[in-house]
Amino acid sequence: MQLHLAFSQTLAIGLIMQIEPRKRSPLKLTLIALMATSTLLIGGCAGRGGPKDTAYVARDVDTLYSAAKEKLDAGNPKLAAALFDEVERQHPYSPWARRAQLMSAFSNYVGRDYNKSIQSAQRFLSIHPGNRDAPYAYYLIGLSYYEQISDVTRDQKVTEQAKAALTEVIRRFPTTPYATDAKLKLDLVNDHLAGKEMEIGRFYEKTGQWLAAQLRFQNVVTNFQATSQTPEALYRLAETNLALGIPEEAVKYTAVLGSNYPGSKWYERAYKLIRKDAPDVKAS
Repeated sequence: MQLHLAFSQTLAIGLIMQIEPRKRSPLKLTLIALMATSTLLIGGCAGRGGPKDTAYVARDVDTLYSAAKEKLDAGNPKLAAALFDEVERQHPYSPWARRAQLMSAFSNYVGRDYNKSIQSAQRFLSIHPGNRDAPYAYYLIGLSYYEQISDVTRDQKVTEQAKAALTEVIRRFPTTPYATDAKLKLDLVNDHLAGKEMEIGRFYEKTGQWLAAQLRFQNVVTNFQATSQTPEALYRLAETNLALGIPEEAVKYTAVLGSNYPGSKWYERAYKLIRKDAPDVKAS
C-alpha cells in the first residue's frame, strides 16, 4: 500500500511539471499529490487505451475509476476526464461518483480544456454545494478562468470572470490555502485590468480626447491603486490636465506621484513637465 501511494504521487506530480513553469505553484503540487491518494481505495486495473476505453461497456466502479486514474497518471487527461464522466454515468449513486465529478474537472484543467473544467466544477457545486471539496471546486473554476487571460490588447471579459471567481474563493474560504493563492493571482488580474485601462487611455490621449483619457487614468488610480500601473496613471493625469489648461490639477497629481513614488521615472517626467509648462503654479 505504501509503495502504491508513493508511485501514484510521483506520477501525479509529474503531470503538473509538464505545464509551463509560469503556471505551476507549490499549492498545485500539493493538491495533485493529495488527489493521488484516492487510488489507495481502488484495486482494479485499466485497459491499454484506445476507443474502447470510453465506449459504453458496463464495468464495476472500482475498475472504471482505476482506469480513469491510470490515464491521468500516464499523462492522458482528456481520456481520463471521459472515463471519470463514465464513472458517474454508470454508477451515479456510488460514493465514487462524487469524486469522479471533481476529478473530471481536474483532468480537463490539466488538459487545458478550461471551459469543460469550469462546467464540471460548477456541476459538482450545484449537486454538492456543502461538500468538503467545495473550496477546491471554486478554486479550480478561478484557475480555469485565470489560465485563459489574454494580453491587454484583447477583450478582457475572461479577466473579469477570473477576478470574480478568485474573489469568490477569498470571500467564501478566507482561511484556506486556496484563498492565499487566489489573493496572489488576484493581484496579477488587477494589474492586467489596469493595463487595459492604460492602453485605452493612451489611445484617447494620442487622439486628443483628453477627457476620455482622464476617465481611464482616473479609474486606474481609484480602483487599481495597488497595481504597477498607478505611477504612470498619475503622470498621465498631470499630462492631460496640462493639455486641458488646468495646471493646478496637474501640479496636484505630480505632488501625489512624488509623495508615493519619489524614485519613479514617471515622477521625474512629471516634475520636468511641470517645471516647463507650469513653473509658477503651487499645489493646492
